[in-house]
Amino acid sequence: MLHKNQSFISGRIASVKYAFIGFKKLATTEHSIITQLAALFLVSCAGFYFEISATEWMFQTLAFFLILSIEGLNTAVERVADFIHPDFHKKIGEIKDIAAGAVTFAALGTFIILLIIYIPKINLF
Repeated sequence: MLHKNQSFISGRIASVKYAFIGFKKLATTEHSIITQLAALFLVSCAGFYFEISATEWMFQTLAFFLILSIEGLNTAVERVADFIHPDFHKKIGEIKDIAAGAVTFAALGTFIILLIIYIPKINLF
């Protein structure tokens, strides 16, 4: 936690430290993040295999990191909701569903981007 007496530089260093702690926690404990990281690895291997262009790499990378970011925010929303109201509550469930829906939008967008990139490269006939 940052303190008022920290300098700008030490405050930024502390912020980066906490960001990496959160990154590690997400990447090692959240199954949805772990699954997305595995998918990113596999699709990256496909990118090297099919020799996709720099522009295709940018879209693919942006799409996957968008999913990972929204998954992280979804996890934070779920944890806050559970902290505020640990028992089942209809409104808390609705909030969690909406946050998960945001992840679904990003995942569908990523899927469409991957189809646009890879369908022309896979010669099925």
